[in-house]
Amino acid sequence: MNPWILLGGSIALEIAATSLLKASEGFARPGFGIASIALYSACFWLLSITLTRVPMGIAYAVWSGVGIVAIALIGLAFFRQPMNGAQWLCVGLILVGAVGLNLTTPHDAGSADQRVGTGSGPE
Repeated sequence: MNPWILLGGSIALEIAATSLLKASEGFARPGFGIASIALYSACFWLLSITLTRVPMGIAYAVWSGVGIVAIALIGLAFFRQPMNGAQWLCVGLILVGAVGLNLTTPHDAGSADQRVGTGSGPE
């Protein structure tokens, strides 16, 4: 499967998990907390598969950057957590960086020269 699709799935799961973690109110609402743990587990599973095909620095930067932007928007829309103009500017710079990394990274990530080994030791 295309590793960028897997990365997108991992990002979506991370966003949902973080939102549920906030909704759990410090695990005072354990159902939300348990659901967040399950989604984080699935998120990291997909991210680990992605890392076999996409360079780690690129994958993590895109994963965290898109997640930060999405969580900032969700915080505003659903949890009434406003941000000032300077904060939005910084979030925008994160988004520009994540998109820039995606656009400048070869998407034939399945090629032999970019694929990392899946053995138990370093290669």
